[in-house]
Amino acid sequence: MPKDGGSEVFRITGARQGLADDVRGRQRRYIISMTVRTLSVIAAAVLWNVERHVAIVALALGILLPYVAVVIANAGRETAPSLPSTFVPAPVRPALGVPEAAADGDTERPYGRN
Repeated sequence: MPKDGGSEVFRITGARQGLADDVRGRQRRYIISMTVRTLSVIAAAVLWNVERHVAIVALALGILLPYVAVVIANAGRETAPSLPSTFVPAPVRPALGVPEAAADGDTERPYGRN
């Protein structure tokens, strides 16, 4: 126990992100993508008579981005990178050894059977 009077701190490296942080991150990504969509629609309106090809690309981006933003926002929580295994392997039993007589080259079987 530390002498500072504080408690011992444990680090959890394989834990998931908290639910509130996950929702906040998805909301942030959605707001950013909707801002890009709004800017692309405004750019399409401004550039329609100036540079028609760029305006069409910006309009296509403005039409497709809401679908992509909703799919990304509803993607759900991330999977944990490496959860600890709950499987505990059984202890390994040593294999039966070769009888000493067979190791010396004796071909007789134990108990007098040949």
